[in-house]
Amino acid sequence: MEWEPGAAKELEKIPENVRKMAKMGIETSVERKGKNTVTIEDVKEAAERVGALMGKDEKTTKIAIVRCDIVSETCPGVACFKAFNKRKIRFSEYGPDAEIIGFFTCGGCPGRRVYRLVDSLLRHGVDVIHLSSCMLMESSYPKCPHLDGIRQMILKKGVRIVEGTHH
Repeated sequence: MEWEPGAAKELEKIPENVRKMAKMGIETSVERKGKNTVTIEDVKEAAERVGALMGKDEKTTKIAIVRCDIVSETCPGVACFKAFNKRKIRFSEYGPDAEIIGFFTCGGCPGRRVYRLVDSLLRHGVDVIHLSSCMLMESSYPKCPHLDGIRQMILKKGVRIVEGTHH
């Protein structure tokens, strides 16, 4: 696939960590059009498509849920999603435009993955992170022994926390 100089220059504006993936996507799109040269218009068109997908809608509350890595081996998260979809229990404050943009485990004790993933979620406009009910409960599962540290990691990043999902 050939690239016009202006298109190649426009590609350089894309962050390096995703540039290779963006280039493949652009080339695939150009091939589907039956062309063999990427123009600056092709690159801008791809950027518009991605921008529409990734851009922050001011009316949308973007939510993430962090859950226990150990519990995730037996729990697929159905109750968390049911509570969100029906706007029940700890999701009752959200309107119809709220969306879950992340659902991840802590990465195992002592919550080693949280700090890094919150950084990633911030790039996607996360507004609030729910600590899943499995991290807080003391009857069905053991309460998370690192809950305070995980809570502090999230708060240090400036993200609001809601404790619980479906209990």
